[in-house]
Amino acid sequence: MTRTGSGRAARRLLLVHAHPDDESLMTGGTIARYLAEGVDVVVVTFTLGEEGEVIGERWAGLVADGGADQLGGFRIGELSAALAALSPPGAPPLQPRFLGGAGRWRDSGMAGSAAAEHPRALVSAPLDEPVAALLAELAALDPQVVVTYDEAGTYGHPDHRRVHEVTAAAIARHVESTGRPVKVYESITEASALDEGLRAAADRVPTGWRMPEPGELPSYPDDQITAQIDVRDVYDRKVAALAAHATQVTVAPSGTEYALSNDILQPIGAVEHFRRVDGAAAGGRETDLFEGLP
Repeated sequence: MTRTGSGRAARRLLLVHAHPDDESLMTGGTIARYLAEGVDVVVVTFTLGEEGEVIGERWAGLVADGGADQLGGFRIGELSAALAALSPPGAPPLQPRFLGGAGRWRDSGMAGSAAAEHPRALVSAPLDEPVAALLAELAALDPQVVVTYDEAGTYGHPDHRRVHEVTAAAIARHVESTGRPVKVYESITEASALDEGLRAAADRVPTGWRMPEPGELPSYPDDQITAQIDVRDVYDRKVAALAAHATQVTVAPSGTEYALSNDILQPIGAVEHFRRVDGAAAGGRETDLFEGLP
């Protein structure tokens, strides 16, 4: 790992996510690839995912609604296991970081959920508070690249939308105060890659699962993709990380698809897609998020 005079790695990547499992679902291969390349990778998770729907009966009593409300603490362990799975063999495992510390902000639940009224709900926090906490993370790492969500929060979850909002505000303040630009990417799904993955899986849908309806899974037109990261060399680590989130994710026996608690099949991509949004133009698709940096 090449380091600067400050002791930091020469390449530094910050990924922000709303709940444990989002990092593996959306960017697991990217995390694993850059860890393998010696990049200083930090994953900041905004909540503990307390409102998640648990798959199966073993841990069903941990849920917030009518249960023990212990799911958030349990998911810290799942996130730790997932990040360890994404880390290179023999290297110290990547450790989870939670915005403002574990439990500072709470999962707000899906749109319209009563969880949004909780006094620690992320969506209810004054914007400046999570922005200040993320500014501290930016100052500590000083990343050249940040990965976040799109304005829609991928599929509309209020916490995902808030992560987008907080990250945009924090990066703007960070760049203004430091004078150093940051490459900013949104993690998105390429429409043709999604279609290809679904066609390949059509004859191996596990019992109890279903294929998505047309347009049910969010994706972007191919011409809006500005970067693609090939994660074939670390694909097995990505699959292992998904499997570590067992309360939230079921990996198909094929190892090439997964489903959430809704039992809708989704392909596990060997290429992850992004859209650059910091205003800098790039010629063609980038294949490295650090492309163009010294």
